Amino acid sequence: MSGPRPADPAPWTRAVGKLLAHGVWNAKVLGAENVPRTGPVLFAANHASILDGPLLYGVTPRPAHFLVKKEFFEGSAPAQRIAGWGLLKAGQIPIDRSRGDRDALSAMLGVLAEGGAAGIFPEGTRGSGDASSVRSGIAWVALQSGAPVVPVACLGAHRPGEKHRSTPPLRRKLFFCFGEPFTVVKAAGVPGRVALADAVEQVRRNLSTHVLHSLQRTGIHTPENREAADELGLGDLASDDLPGGTS
Repeated sequence: MSGPRPADPAPWTRAVGKLLAHGVWNAKVLGAENVPRTGPVLFAANHASILDGPLLYGVTPRPAHFLVKKEFFEGSAPAQRIAGWGLLKAGQIPIDRSRGDRDALSAMLGVLAEGGAAGIFPEGTRGSGDASSVRSGIAWVALQSGAPVVPVACLGAHRPGEKHRSTPPLRRKLFFCFGEPFTVVKAAGVPGRVALADAVEQVRRNLSTHVLHSLQRTGIHTPENREAADELGLGDLASDDLPGGTS
């Protein structure tokens, strides 16, 4: 049930992302060789800083379409209009946080169906970034598409003791670590609700393990604060339209 895919990211938007990542800040990319060069790929990234989205967009080995809350595309102020225009030019996908936004997820399926790259921050909101909890949206997309999932650890932008939602100092060293891909598979005969719960746990386990290993590898520590809100509105997806079964 893939829907219309967004426009391809304009090359200049990737250049802006790279400039921010490597010029304004000092981003180090580890594990880029783990990202498949062709075919569909779904990035699952942890989320601790407001910078995670734009910087990850700039450093992914392949141009990718990420889910972005629709509020970033709206607003009447000049800065808001420019930001919304830039996000659309970058091929990002607006999502309504007030509901399980099937249109947004369907657009992601459209990207993957054509062999493209897409990404979600499956924790649903910014928090400690340890991926201890994962929303159902990415598991649903992974099951529907069959695309390999690449876990991504975004580290260093928000550290212990720093004010929440603050911007890191210029030229701070940041790490973006890409892990080995894995595939979420629905076993034959398993009810949709069970399959979705199993898929959520597979994503959570793989992402949290990758984040832990990346923290150990880089020596970075995650902040302690968390937010309970479902920022991407992915918590109420039904399971009755998963491939092969109902709840």
